[in-house]
This record gives sequence, C-alpha cells and structure tokens, in this order.
Amino acid sequence: MEKWFNKIVLETENVLLRPLTIEDKNDLVEASKDGDLSELWFTTVPTEETVEKYITAALEEHNADKGLPFVVIDKKANKIIGTTRYMNGVPEYRKLEIGHTWYAKSYQKTYVNTECKFLLLTHAFEVLKAIAVEFRTNWYNLPSRNAIARLGAKQDGVLRNNMISANGLVRDTVVFSIIENEWPTCKVALTYKIDQLWKRNNLGN
Repeated sequence: MEKWFNKIVLETENVLLRPLTIEDKNDLVEASKDGDLSELWFTTVPTEETVEKYITAALEEHNADKGLPFVVIDKKANKIIGTTRYMNGVPEYRKLEIGHTWYAKSYQKTYVNTECKFLLLTHAFEVLKAIAVEFRTNWYNLPSRNAIARLGAKQDGVLRNNMISANGLVRDTVVFSIIENEWPTCKVALTYKIDQLWKRNNLGN
C-alpha cells in the first residue's frame, strides 16, 4: 500500500523544508540555543540530552505513515533554524495535524512561519487532499495561539487537562483547524501576507 506521507522537499525563495534525519541533531540543538528555547515551560524543544529521543519518535511516526518531520532551513544563511512536522495523520480520513513547530528566536515573528505554513498547507490540501488540518497548542502559549489564528485557522475548542507535559504540569490544549472548503480563502490571505512581507523586508533582493 502506498504511503500517504512520502518524503518530500518544500521550498520558497527563502526557506526550505526537508525531511528530518538523526544527523540533524546537533544543528537542531544549536538552533534551540538562539533564545534558550528549551527553557520555555509551555512548549517542547529538544536539548542535547533529549534530541535523539525527540528525532527517533518523529521518525517512527513517519515509518508508521502517521506523519513527516522536517527541518526548516534559511536558504540564504544555509543553516537549520527550526523544525516542524505533519503528525497524528489518519490517511483513511484524510486528516492531519501540523505541529512540533519551533524556530530560533531571531527568526520568530518574521516571514519564516508564514512561508512554512503556506508550503505545508498547500501540500496538505492540494497534494494529500486533506479534508482537515489541525493545530494544537498549550493554552498558555499565547505567541503560538496568535500565530495560528493569523493563518486563518478557527478555534475549535479547549481540551482541559488534556495531557501532562514533560515537566509534570497538567496542560490545557487549544485546538484550531482549517478545513478543505476554507483553504482557498486562507490561501489568498496567506499569499497576500507573504507578498507584503517581501515588500516590507525586500526579501527578493
């Protein structure tokens, strides 16, 4: 049976998403040091001690055809600046989640997240023919919640006491989604945002 999550490379003029490998572990840890991301209690970013387990779990999900992890590369600097992935995929229902997304601090609130999500959503809806793409985040992770909302995703609800985080804290999870008939409108809006970011930052130069 053909896999749903085949290994692919997605790219714009500025960013490139390629499949994550165990060889990326040192570069991922280095990227996380920009902003001390592993110290944030409301999200999961790997450390030198946990990065191999983090990557192995992501690769196992891909082997089970439930997801596909990527590294995010700044093409101009030619370096890994973060990671994101398709996850919790259900091929028979054509639904998936985009998650485990984080970027080095210096790349946050820039063009990076918008362009990465545009690539992932376009592939999900137009190639994988997904009927729904979900996003989940910690209730207290306001930057993540705001970034998801700016994509055009709608908040579906809050799962209270949904899980226990690695640090032992009980987490409420906010669930967002974009469904297939909303994608054309979201795509237009994201294309406009990317165009404005290019003009504002002269990214084409």
